[in-house]
Amino acid sequence: MRCMNALRTSLAAALVVGAWATVGLASGPASAATVDSAPATPRSTAGEAPASAGLLAAMRQDLGLTESQARTRLAAEKTATALQDKARRAAGSSYAGSWFDPAAGRLAVALTDGRRSAAVRALGASARLVRHSARQLDETKARIDGLAAPAGVSSWHVDPKANRVVIEVVASTAHDNDVRTFVERARRAGPVLVKQTPEGPRTFAAGTVGGDPYYTGNVRCSIGFSVHGGFVTAGHCGQTGAAVSGWDRSAIGNFQESSFPGDDYAWVSVGNGWWTVPVVLGWGTVSDQLVRGSAEAPIGASICRSGSTSHWHCGNVLATNETVNYSQGAVHQMTKTSVCAEPGDSGGSFISGDQAQGVTSGGWGNCTSGGETWHQPINEILNRYGLTLHTA
Repeated sequence: MRCMNALRTSLAAALVVGAWATVGLASGPASAATVDSAPATPRSTAGEAPASAGLLAAMRQDLGLTESQARTRLAAEKTATALQDKARRAAGSSYAGSWFDPAAGRLAVALTDGRRSAAVRALGASARLVRHSARQLDETKARIDGLAAPAGVSSWHVDPKANRVVIEVVASTAHDNDVRTFVERARRAGPVLVKQTPEGPRTFAAGTVGGDPYYTGNVRCSIGFSVHGGFVTAGHCGQTGAAVSGWDRSAIGNFQESSFPGDDYAWVSVGNGWWTVPVVLGWGTVSDQLVRGSAEAPIGASICRSGSTSHWHCGNVLATNETVNYSQGAVHQMTKTSVCAEPGDSGGSFISGDQAQGVTSGGWGNCTSGGETWHQPINEILNRYGLTLHTA
């Protein structure tokens, strides 16, 4: 078998994280009323934050936080993640979405019925009154999903803070007839907010470059997370049955299942002397991170990503259940982040604390000028293929 250093290099695309960056969420509608805006102390202590010394150092550098502030934020995000399902149940039919509020240090919950606010506050979350329920917004998005989107439409998602379905269009095409027609039809579907983005989405696969983690033919991508029997990655990196070789060009296995577009995920079998470990590599920038689960981080939480090209980078969760309109076709149920990525990073890991989040799909921009990146949530992949995440 290969030595551990070779294993660590080969897994650098599969077990990856990011450095941290702060990006604020868009403000909600002027009509939204704050029911409870008082700051809250996280229920978890700062010492419980799942972070290595290297990760805390990266947060100090990129976010301008002290070590104590970084630990406090991670602990607050962990608490918010655990509260999401409880808050949804407490809100009942008035639930209109939730997100992590970094300024308050806790989960914020949107409600259409103020009578539910006390139950939500009792959990340690804040409450905000809005007009449209999550069900209404999801139904609006589903109707928009049924429309044929032109290339100038980048993506659309439910934004609980704005209490609208946000449609992003490429700025240079905002006045094109086909884009304007799509937006007009979308407005008839329900409450919509249109924003502009500087670029359209693209996947982050790359041609062959020596010394990178894994290849399918002349395409280089990044391993996502270890599962029992293999690893998960992006579907656009290879079709079912395609052979996969590692950083040293030795055989790893084959794509067992792959889906793209519609979805963007796949899993690859591991054999031929290769094995899996529940680790996200730090690429020498931060300490390696153990993977302990896959609890989904809320909108607004910090999140990190790493891949075989750009290595460690971080940001915030901007949206969930977003439909992304690639040139190859739309991909559904994606999570959008403010993390940058570059060609070759496709398939790599998104992680929040010690919780696996998903595999890199695509985005716009780069890690010099900045940009946004989408990932396909890990739990959807595990459920689709009946896989078990390899955890510590």
